Amino acid sequence: MNTLVNLIEKTIIRIGKAVSWLNLLLILVILVQVVMRYLFSFSSVALEELQWHLYAVGIMIGLSYALTENTHVRLDLLHGRLRKKIRAWIDIIGLTVLVLPWCYVILYHGFDFVAASWRVKEASASPTGLSCYYIIKSMIPLSFGLLTLAALARILKQILVITGKKVPHDA
Repeated sequence: MNTLVNLIEKTIIRIGKAVSWLNLLLILVILVQVVMRYLFSFSSVALEELQWHLYAVGIMIGLSYALTENTHVRLDLLHGRLRKKIRAWIDIIGLTVLVLPWCYVILYHGFDFVAASWRVKEASASPTGLSCYYIIKSMIPLSFGLLTLAALARILKQILVITGKKVPHDA
């Protein structure tokens, strides 16, 4: 089980670190947009849409990365005071009851949503906007697939904590 958890987590961390480089591109796009707007009184709808797409990719992939690195939001004030096995049970219950069903719903409906977008080659309503919305929409099932894997790896890791086995990384 340790090998499987390690494989999933290392894959998600690699993907997360690779995607984090998009933030540099995002900063450059924002700088270009600001310079064009204030120095040349010109604004680009395509660059504005690209900013939103880059934000979206970072956030969607960042969900699985944060869960894998155990840096997601929770009530750490209370969580840190509990015994390790109680924290493990809370993680298992929370992931099973809250995260996995949500991932299922998004994945179940997401593939049809993306397929419809690819079928019509969905693009911006603006004539000067981006012409490939279907690509960003493809990130939805991909990112929730990664989040599902991250949640399953976290559950497996917490089962190891409860059973007293050696746990990879931090739990």
